[in-house]
Parts: sequence; structure tokens; C-alpha cells
Amino acid sequence: MDNTLQFLRKECITMILVGIDIGKNKHTFSIVDKGTGEILSNPAIFDNNLAGFLYLIKKLRGYVKSELLIGMEDTGHYHLALLKYLLDNRYTVSLINPTTTDLTRKIQGGIAKNDTLDSITICDVISSNRRKKPYRITKVNRFELYEQKQLTRHHHDLKEELNIYKNRLQKCIDIVFPEFNSLFNSKYGIVYMRVLKTFSSANAIANADIRSIRKCFEFKGRGGRISLSAEQLKMSAKISVGIPSVAEEIQIRHLVCQIELLEEQLSEIDKRIEEFSIKNNSTILSIPGISHFSGTSIIAELGDICNFQKSSQIIKFAGVAPYHYESGQFTAQHTSITKKGSRYLRKTLYQIILPVINNNEVFRTYYNKKLAEGKGHRCAHGHCIRKLLRVIYHLLTTCLLYTSDAADERSSV
Repeated sequence: MDNTLQFLRKECITMILVGIDIGKNKHTFSIVDKGTGEILSNPAIFDNNLAGFLYLIKKLRGYVKSELLIGMEDTGHYHLALLKYLLDNRYTVSLINPTTTDLTRKIQGGIAKNDTLDSITICDVISSNRRKKPYRITKVNRFELYEQKQLTRHHHDLKEELNIYKNRLQKCIDIVFPEFNSLFNSKYGIVYMRVLKTFSSANAIANADIRSIRKCFEFKGRGGRISLSAEQLKMSAKISVGIPSVAEEIQIRHLVCQIELLEEQLSEIDKRIEEFSIKNNSTILSIPGISHFSGTSIIAELGDICNFQKSSQIIKFAGVAPYHYESGQFTAQHTSITKKGSRYLRKTLYQIILPVINNNEVFRTYYNKKLAEGKGHRCAHGHCIRKLLRVIYHLLTTCLLYTSDAADERSSV
């Protein structure tokens, strides 16, 4: 927080702006005097390697480092190596949403787009006044959040992929053995998956040796044993209305292997995320209903909390703020959320809001209050999410632990 305040105080000093347009193999930079708008260094190209980075540093050494503000678009992954190199060398770097650069170009009446012009446009963006600066400052001590963000996002992606494979598996089961799921208390257990991998259809089970089926029921380790026996499974298979299909059987075996692999990968990721969470020791973990994964995901997606001056900004960043539409004498009473910003953050918030409500009297009361006001369940969840973000902002900026009194206080802000 102190470093950010120091930087903001320096904004009143004439600063040197460096705009860098990011490319896959080459980048382009321009240097502009913020006070006069004079181009101090015409657009120049440098390679995306150590020699190119050293060339850029050589050009920047002619200026006082504390007066430099470097801007680049936060797009894809091509900027990461350069970003870390500049941060390691203690330069101040601002990241810009590519949409902002594009809108700035259009506002200026630009009809052409190229790397040279974009580097100048980036300088125009970071020259904006402090009150509405369309960029965020990145410091070296927050770069570690990149790994946590990638891991939590990878977790989300694997979960989505896992759901796709499970849905496809259920489709195949409904064709070859529609009664299969009703024989088990829960899906995807050890015996459940082992039977599918070994036999894959009612026809295969009905014609299998009972000793082979019994082997699927044998396992060591923790967990309750199922009441279903190998004999009962075979009897059910014999009277099944399932359709024998070689194609479906092959798909089932492959899908089971893919599901098991994904679950193994998720287990590895979750273990690493928990290690990061313990290291972070964030105060938002004190909120009942927030786990190591969800807490790490929220922190990583928000990034440096110093980039937000008030809680309403992180609500807007998460894309959970409702649209405000007003025209003439008409004001819309019911609008949807904006869904701008990080979809991963928004997804995490909607996943955890029910556990937060169920495990927290303050949020449960607030949720019931919104229902009593005539709000729908989804709308009430949105109100609770915005309340949760206000609480999270308060905890992160004050380093305080969660209390019900603090939650009540922040809900009115």
C-alpha cells in the first residue's frame, strides 16, 4: 500500500511514459514526455529475448527510473517474460485492458492499426488523470500471484472438461446398461468405475465369469463397502434392456480412463493450491464457507488489492454489478449483471455463495431479507455476492479477521 501511495504522489511530477506494444516475437516501444506530449523516442522494435530486453533497458537508462511509467497491454501471455524482467529490474509497469487501447484509438479517430501507432496510443492511455486511470500498477512482490491464478484457472478448466466427459459417459451407460446407475448408491466410486472399465456393458457382464466380476469388488483402503454383490450385478445385467454396442463399450473404457486421469490431475492441483493458500494466510479464509481453493482463486483474480480504491470497484471488476439504465424519465428497475471482467472470479463467487449463506448467519439473514423483498433466488444470490465482495475488500485492506459485526457493518457501505 505504501509503495502505491508513493507512486501516486509522484504522478504530479513530470513523468516519462513508455508505451510497449506486445507481439509474439517482437515488441515495439515509444517514449513520450507526459507534460509536453513530445515524442522523446520514435517507435522502435526489439526482440522478445534477452538481447532485445537489454536493448530496451539501454534506452531507458537515459531517464530517471523513478519518473518512468511503462505501459503494456495485458493480453494473452506474450507480455509475461518482459513484464517479469522489468519488474525484477525495479521499473514501474502498468497493465492495460486491450479494449481500452482499442477504444482510445477509435476516440482519436484512428483509421489504421499497427504496432508503431499502438505504442503511441498506449502512452496516451497511461497519461490519463489519476482519478480515472484506465490501467493498474503492477509491482514485483505481487507477480507471484500469476502462478496461483494459472493453477486456479486450470482447476476450473479441468472441472469443466471433467463434467463433459461424465455427461458423455452417462449417455453411453444409458444405451448399454440403463439400469446400471440404480444399482449403486453413488456414481464414480471405485467399484463403479472398475466395473465399467473392465466390462463396459450389460452384455459383457452377463457373459462374464462370476470370479472376474468379484475381482472388481475387491479393494483395500478406506471407504464404506457397497451393499451390491457380484451375483446381483450379473443377474441385473442378464435382464437388462441395454443394447450391445462395441462402439459404446470402447467409448466407456476410454471415458473412464480420461475421467480418472482428470481427477488425478485435479488432486495434484488442489494440493499445490492449498500450499499456496497456507503460505498466503489470507484473512478471507476466516469467512465461513470459503475454502483454500476459492480463497486462492479470489485473491489471484483480484491481484493487488491496492489497485482498487473502494469496494464498488472490485464488484465492477468481477462483473456482478447490475446495469444501470436511465433514459429521459425512464429508469429500468430490473437489469442483469454486467458480466464484465474475470469470468473465473465470477464463477468462483457463484460457486461459493451457497456455502457462505449456509455456514454464516449474517449472510443467511441477508439472503432471506432479499427473498422477503420479492427478489428471486438468483437475484438474492447476486446481492449476497456483492455483500461478500464488500466484506472481502474490507478484510484485505485492513488485514482483519472476519466477524459477524464487521460483515453487518460492511453490508451498508
